[in-house]
Amino acid sequence: QVQLVESGGGLVQAGGSLRLSCVASGSIFRRNTVGWYRQAPGKQRDLVAAITSDDSTNYADSVKGRFTISRDNDKNTVYLQMNSLKPEDTAVYYCKLWAGLYVYWGQGNQVTVSS
Repeated sequence: QVQLVESGGGLVQAGGSLRLSCVASGSIFRRNTVGWYRQAPGKQRDLVAAITSDDSTNYADSVKGRFTISRDNDKNTVYLQMNSLKPEDTAVYYCKLWAGLYVYWGQGNQVTVSS
């Protein structure tokens, strides 16, 4: 069983920065794609960014140039560096790991950007 534990959310003013972290238990982290999703109130959960085992990245258009996803396989950790934050980035952010037929989610972490 894989567990994903997120940290780093909080309240920040528009234009500020935050870094989210997600630590995975177990030994499958380095072989699989991990990513971040977000869900604002009343909206669906959408992909923000993902990174494969060979460090290929993919970003939602709304965060390109502002957010950076990275991973440290020695620490079983994926990061999301968020810069130039906007009020519309306010959401609960979830870490996700794809492992073949299985998908694992973190518990969610609130990010609030005030105007």
